[in-house]
Amino acid sequence: MKTRSLILCALLLAGCAGEKPQHAPAERQTPLTKAPPQKVSQAWSMFTENAASHYGVDERLITAIISVESGGNPTVVSRSNAVGLMQIKASTAGREVYRAQGRHGQPSGSELRDPAKNIDIGTAYLRILQSKQLAGIRDPETLRYATIVSYANGAGALLRTFSSDRQRAIAMINDLTPQEFYQHVHDKHPAAQAPRYLWKVTTAYRTI
Repeated sequence: MKTRSLILCALLLAGCAGEKPQHAPAERQTPLTKAPPQKVSQAWSMFTENAASHYGVDERLITAIISVESGGNPTVVSRSNAVGLMQIKASTAGREVYRAQGRHGQPSGSELRDPAKNIDIGTAYLRILQSKQLAGIRDPETLRYATIVSYANGAGALLRTFSSDRQRAIAMINDLTPQEFYQHVHDKHPAAQAPRYLWKVTTAYRTI
């Protein structure tokens, strides 16, 4: 009996040691965590619906990004100081959204930890990517793939894998099927995590 109790204690301690701490930073390289996409969708649907409608962005894409970036945890802060549900960096995406909205500065940490505001800012950034940097991509599926990659690693890095000239890069993208574009990201993107991120968000998207 005593031996069995000791084994049970050891197993429990091993399980605790294997768990991630509550405040561990979210890493884009990790698998889907904390909540499956469908549960994330249910938890934040009121905010994602409003943002999707306001900015004209696919709600499933918003939810898929939330699922991969934070697992639906609004308090997560990464090592690179990306904050909240959509893991927004105030000094980059946050500042760009503020500028597009005619506002000065950048979002505060408390603003980005607010689920409604985080989703609004993240969705506004998706809209900027689609309507400006990636404007002209005709196929909706290819545009979704390009948006996912650009959200994580920037539109410039993606477009430069085709050409240093934006218009030529867009034309080259339009010559590819969605499957060919997906493979191009896998083969040519300079960021090693880009293909994995694209796969994770696309997998989440298809399960919602």
